[in-house]
Amino acid sequence: MARSATSARDSRRSRRAAGRPPASQAPVAPSPWVLYILECRDGSLYTGVTTDLDRRLTQHQAGTAARYTRTRRPVRVVYHEPCPDRSAALRRECAVKRLPRVAKLALIGRWGRGGAGGPATS
Repeated sequence: MARSATSARDSRRSRRAAGRPPASQAPVAPSPWVLYILECRDGSLYTGVTTDLDRRLTQHQAGTAARYTRTRRPVRVVYHEPCPDRSAALRRECAVKRLPRVAKLALIGRWGRGGAGGPATS
């Protein structure tokens, strides 16, 4: 007697998953996406996202990144936070850019006291 299509499919699934941990226990790699805020020489703030903060900061310092920071060098990272994916990073960037300057400074101040992302090293 032949097995039903459903039981054959279930059998294949269980064989494929035999060597893997359940999805809830699978290791989760940290997201490469980071939201960052720079303070420019003139005291203005610049917000952006990247997958490599060190590389992006080097680009800002060299004047090859954003047009805004090109004439406001040197810049320094005053805030950064990890984001789960590109979409979340871009949404967070828009939300931070909509904040008034006072709210951004409060965010930076909370971060300096051990908030999201931890203090900047650059």
